[in-house]
Amino acid sequence: MMARNLIADSWRTQSWGTRILRLMLGGTWLYGGWQKATDPQFLNKGSARYIGAQLTGFAKNSPISFILKHMIERATFVGWMIMLTEFAIGIAVLSGIALQLAIMAGAFVSLNLWLSVTWHVNPYFLGSDSAYLVMWIALFFLVRKEAGPRAPKNPIPNLADRRHVVQMLAVGVTAVIAAVAGGGLKKSIAIPKTGQVIVKTAAFPAGSVMQFTAPDGNPAFLFRTNVGVFAYSAICTHQGCSLGYNSSGKTLDCPCHGSTFDPANGGKVLGGPAPTPLAKYNVAISGDSIVTV
Repeated sequence: MMARNLIADSWRTQSWGTRILRLMLGGTWLYGGWQKATDPQFLNKGSARYIGAQLTGFAKNSPISFILKHMIERATFVGWMIMLTEFAIGIAVLSGIALQLAIMAGAFVSLNLWLSVTWHVNPYFLGSDSAYLVMWIALFFLVRKEAGPRAPKNPIPNLADRRHVVQMLAVGVTAVIAAVAGGGLKKSIAIPKTGQVIVKTAAFPAGSVMQFTAPDGNPAFLFRTNVGVFAYSAICTHQGCSLGYNSSGKTLDCPCHGSTFDPANGGKVLGGPAPTPLAKYNVAISGDSIVTV
């Protein structure tokens, strides 16, 4: 009952603008943690979306690459910490527990994401992390202002107060439970098979392009030219968005942050923030079909 009253009071005394920001930011951070917890590739070494692979790509263009390079060595541990931190921030912001500290943590995470993930997004307004950083800062000052004289001078909870310690422990335990629950819902990663028929050669002449599902369950694009057949992942190497084929430019384009790739040149990055070329799938013509090999 006391916890319920604490949560209700934290919302009741705030303006609609503050409530909207809390709901947006807290919900987004919860979703971010849940997405990572349920992603079978996020902590799976060797996968396209493994946190270590992402950090490696970000380090190539980031102004804080010297930090990211140290994180790569402990990528799995870093992945767990990112996931749990996102859960904890989302829970704390929505519940009002250690609210100002949670907001500061959210701003810190957004700052680091901006400096590593979306630093080279051009134009800048296509990158979301700088916008989230501004929202966190605005929320901090709104919460401080609306609390008035009741706002503590120090936004960090008093750890000598047993109630504050118990509340923060509850947030941490809930974050762990959420991460474990999400992990239990992970889909198993398909083991790549050879000889999977993609399409009949008669139905796929030279100059054709089609999307298909690769043996590992990821979307991919198949191409056929006079030279032969080849295939690339349809997942952007920047932040994992699904790519689309641009028939006029004959490129694979990312609708999220504007990265473009050249499928005729090894999946090379032509523009945008993507750090590495696209992953390639091995395909070949076998008999009357095009298959994976």
